[in-house]
Amino acid sequence: MLTIYAVPVSVYNAKLRILLRHKGIAYEELPPPGGYGSAEYKAIVPSGNLPAMIHDSFMLADSEAIAEYLEDAFPDVPMLPGEMQLRAKAREKSRLHDTRLEPAVRGLYPYVAHETRDINAVKRQGEAITKSLDALALLLASDPLDPNTLWMCDCGFAVTFAWIKAFEATIGLKVTWPEAVLSYDARLRSHPEVAKELIAYKPAMDSYLEKAKP
Repeated sequence: MLTIYAVPVSVYNAKLRILLRHKGIAYEELPPPGGYGSAEYKAIVPSGNLPAMIHDSFMLADSEAIAEYLEDAFPDVPMLPGEMQLRAKAREKSRLHDTRLEPAVRGLYPYVAHETRDINAVKRQGEAITKSLDALALLLASDPLDPNTLWMCDCGFAVTFAWIKAFEATIGLKVTWPEAVLSYDARLRSHPEVAKELIAYKPAMDSYLEKAKP
């Protein structure tokens, strides 16, 4: 039995759901008991992090750690390349999302609500996001991974790109999209597992963005 503790709006939960779908892994998704950060949840997951996984009594938190574990536990649909250096390049790409692009996007959250929006702060975050998109474009230019395969390192980007577009439409975010990144986004959205998650995820995104309205 595999249980995932998650909340609907989390990018990292959505990233993990894409991987679970693609690998065909049956799982049950539950909200954290007592709520995120509660003592009740920390009794199960001491770090209090989301997502977290319980697999046959084995507990693990952090989306990337869970993804790596699932790759080993369910190897029939591989999402990391077999060759050592290609696996390293896949991890490099994943780290760019988790440590640079997604944190730059997350920096917008305090300014989503119309009442607390700081236009200058939104502008600064737009510049930071553009910088990360430029870095991704450079990485894509020499990406040795098969572009027709959905890799583990791809799963986070699709949802983060959707957030950037949503913030462009709702809070006046301005970013510059390199053509290579736009092509990459379109390629990701062509995968059925990604398309399904983006559809399932949209209500949580729309609910969150209600606060952006005057």
